Amino acid sequence: MTRILLLGGTTEASRLAKALADAGADAVFSYAGRTNNPTQQPLPTRVGGFGGVEGLEAYLNAENITHVIDATHPFAAQMSMNAVAACANTGVSLCAFEREAWTPDAADDWQFVPDMAGAVAALPDDPTRVFLAIGRQHIADFAVKPQHDYLLRLVDPPEGALPLPNAEAVVARGPFTVADDTGLMENHGTQLIVAKNGGGLGARAKLDAARALGVPVIIIDRPAIAPRTILRSVDEVMGWLPHSARRGV
Repeated sequence: MTRILLLGGTTEASRLAKALADAGADAVFSYAGRTNNPTQQPLPTRVGGFGGVEGLEAYLNAENITHVIDATHPFAAQMSMNAVAACANTGVSLCAFEREAWTPDAADDWQFVPDMAGAVAALPDDPTRVFLAIGRQHIADFAVKPQHDYLLRLVDPPEGALPLPNAEAVVARGPFTVADDTGLMENHGTQLIVAKNGGGLGARAKLDAARALGVPVIIIDRPAIAPRTILRSVDEVMGWLPHSARRGV
C-alpha cells in the first residue's frame, strides 16, 4: 500500500493536493503552522513541526508513510534537509516538487546575493524606500539599517511592534497581479526591492512591476539542499508515484 506525506505551504502543494484527492490517494497534507489561517486542503491535514529529523522519522514509521513529497517553499531549508535525512534513514521514497528559480531578462536590474546577510549588506547607506518582500522571519536582520523606510507585505498581522523604526506593514495573501504591485510600489514610492528567489508565478508580479517602474531588485539566492529527486509539475509528481497511488487503490 502507498501512503503519502505531502509537505506543503505553497500554491504548487495545493494543486498537487487536489490531484491526489481526485485520484483517491491515501495522503496526508502537512503545514508547518507559520500562518494563522492556512488554505484549506482536500486531504487530511496536520499542522505543526515534527521535532527534527528524529521526530519526522518517528512519524513516517508510525503512519506507515511510503512516499514523501516536499512541496515546501524553496527557502524552507531546514524542513527540506530534515526530509532528506529522515527518508534516507527510513527507506522512504522522497521527491521535491519545486518551482523553477527566477532568472532576469535584459530589462531587469537585479543584484544577486547569497543569503539574508548579503541582502542587508547590499542596501545603500543613504536613506531609501525599500519594499522588503521577504516574509516575517528575517525582518529583524534589517534593523542594523534603520535609516531606510521599509514596506513589508505579510500574510498575518505582525505580533507586537515591528523591529524596524520606519516601517509600514501591508497584510495581504497572494497571488498578486502586476497592477496590484505596481500600485503598491507607486503609493509607497519604492526605490528598491529585496526579495527571495522563490520562483513561480504567484509572487512574480513584484518583479514585473519593478521592471516596468525601473526599480532595482536585490535577489536572495536559494539555500543549498542535499541532492534529491526534483520534479517540476503535478503530472511529473503523479507519474513518480506508484500506479496504486494514482488509482486510489
